[in-house]
Amino acid sequence: MSIERIQKKSGIVGQSDAIQQVLEMVAQVAPVNISVLITGDSGTGKEMIAKALHQNSKRSHESLVTVNCGAIPEGIIESELFGHKKGAYTDARDDRKGYFETANKGTIFLDEIGETPLETQVKLLRVLETGEFMPVGASKMKKTDVRVIAATNKNLAELVKKNQFRQDLYYRLKTVTIDSPALRLRVEDISLLVERFALEFTRSNDMLYRGFMPEAIRRMKTHSWDGNVRELKNFVESIIVLEKGERITVDMVEKQLGSNDGGVHGNPALPVVMPQPAESAERELILRQLFLLRQDVEFLKQIASQGLPVSSQEGLPMIPQDSGEIMPSLHIEEDVENFIKNSSIGDMTMEDLEREAIERTLKFFNNNRRASAKSLGMSERTLYRKIDQYGLERKIKLNG
Repeated sequence: MSIERIQKKSGIVGQSDAIQQVLEMVAQVAPVNISVLITGDSGTGKEMIAKALHQNSKRSHESLVTVNCGAIPEGIIESELFGHKKGAYTDARDDRKGYFETANKGTIFLDEIGETPLETQVKLLRVLETGEFMPVGASKMKKTDVRVIAATNKNLAELVKKNQFRQDLYYRLKTVTIDSPALRLRVEDISLLVERFALEFTRSNDMLYRGFMPEAIRRMKTHSWDGNVRELKNFVESIIVLEKGERITVDMVEKQLGSNDGGVHGNPALPVVMPQPAESAERELILRQLFLLRQDVEFLKQIASQGLPVSSQEGLPMIPQDSGEIMPSLHIEEDVENFIKNSSIGDMTMEDLEREAIERTLKFFNNNRRASAKSLGMSERTLYRKIDQYGLERKIKLNG
């Protein structure tokens, strides 16, 4: 099962090692009919992982029923999960199916399972082990065939020690565990997330979008984002509304975030720890500059050829929202003041740069060679020759 296909289908955004590990786990576990426990802080996207597991399972043609256990009052949670018979309690005027019966043949996602009462946990364990449950007020067991995916932002092992969560249910659930990483552990994905959220929001609301300045993105990478991806999404949407479609600057971000980060995160002038070796970082900076130059050239070409009206601020073109494709220059990129350090001169050749530029451009365009050749400013024939020259064909097939 292709990780790229899973990512596109599920909408999970990110190229960080942390997200790639999640996608690899989904690829391995999704086809197997086994219960899965998804752990992680609130707002990290646990529900998206659950959807990805269901979409790529043998039950994908059946329903995925999502239950927020923390939002159901303790007095009625068993009725909601397992259903009830007519007359089981005062307001039970008819028989009612529960979520487990509704999800038969499909998947049930129990979000915030750590919030379920101990009495209910006994019945959940029975369903997991035998597929049997008893509706409230009934005298006969019913059977259901469901795959259970559970999620929690709590430490279930600690709850077990405090006798607040059943040990047998905990061990039954944790057979396969997928950890949804906090945003602070995947800072390199912020640019991609910001772009996705901004484009989705502005298009659905028919708003002008001029993008985020590189300095603004860098500042956002120093923020703690305790609310994780959910907080970032809300921030992007709110700042676009408040700034009325203007290109987002670092000052706008500072104003919106405030100065209450605390610690080193409160000072945008301080360096940011990057999860890569110094040599890789320098190559990244060199290549990024090359891409930025290419984007600027393409940007100017489009202004000249399409006659786009130019706004009075910053000389930026007014991009129509119904455009079929995103202009390359609108893809959010980082910028830095010094792209090539003196110490790196003499260690890299133009062939090194060209090879990596071609490889990364092919990856960016999902191995679409026509689009890659156009972006790189070379003919398709030349690109094919370069791919063969640098031995990239095998790498493309492995990633495909």
